[in-house]
Amino acid sequence: MSGRRRRDGGKPAARSGEQARARVAVEAARIMAEEGVRDFQVAKRKAVARLNFSQTRDLPTNEEIDAALADHLQLFHGARVAHNARRLRTIAAQAMSFLADFEPRLVGPVLAGTVTPESQIQLHVSADTPEQVGLFLHEHGIPYRMGERRIRFGGDRYENVSTYEFVADGATIELCVFDPRSVRETPLSPVDGRPMRRAALRDVERLLD
Repeated sequence: MSGRRRRDGGKPAARSGEQARARVAVEAARIMAEEGVRDFQVAKRKAVARLNFSQTRDLPTNEEIDAALADHLQLFHGARVAHNARRLRTIAAQAMSFLADFEPRLVGPVLAGTVTPESQIQLHVSADTPEQVGLFLHEHGIPYRMGERRIRFGGDRYENVSTYEFVADGATIELCVFDPRSVRETPLSPVDGRPMRRAALRDVERLLD
C-alpha cells in the first residue's frame, strides 16, 4: 500500500522537477543573451535567484542552457545574431592571419555562431613561451591585458594558461597561449565536456564563404 503511494506520488514531483529545470535553463539562457553574462554557473545562480527557487539541486547542464541560448537567440535576435556572427568571424579571420606564426585556432561562441553582444573572439595560439606573444603584440603597438584561464583536459585534468586580451575593430579578442606540445591535445568544451571544436583560418574562411 505504502509502496503504491510512493510510485503514484512520485510522478507529479518528477514532472515538477523537470519543469523547474527547464525554467532555469530558459532563464539562464535569457540572462546570457540579454545581460552579457558569459559564465554558465553565474547564469544558473542568477536564474535560480530570479525565479525564487530554493532548490538548487538537479540544475540544468551547461549543454541544456547552451541549447536554450541558441533557441533564444534564433527566436528573438535571428537576423542580428547572423550579422554579428559574420562580423566577428571576419575580424577573427583578420586576426588569425596577423597571428599566423602562432598557429591560431578559433573556438567558442563565435565559431559556434551563438554570439551575444558581449561575445569575445577566442583564439588558441601556440608559442614556446607566453612572453613571445606579448612581445609580438607590443612590437606592433597593440595594447593588451594579460590574464589566465583555467582549461580542462581529458582525465579531469586542469591547467592554467596565460591569456592576452586586446581590442580590434570594436571586438575583444582573447588569446589563450599553449606551448607547442600541449596545443596538440584538444581541451574539453565547458559546454558539453567533449573535445572542443577548433577551426584553422581556412575553416573560418569557408564559414565566411
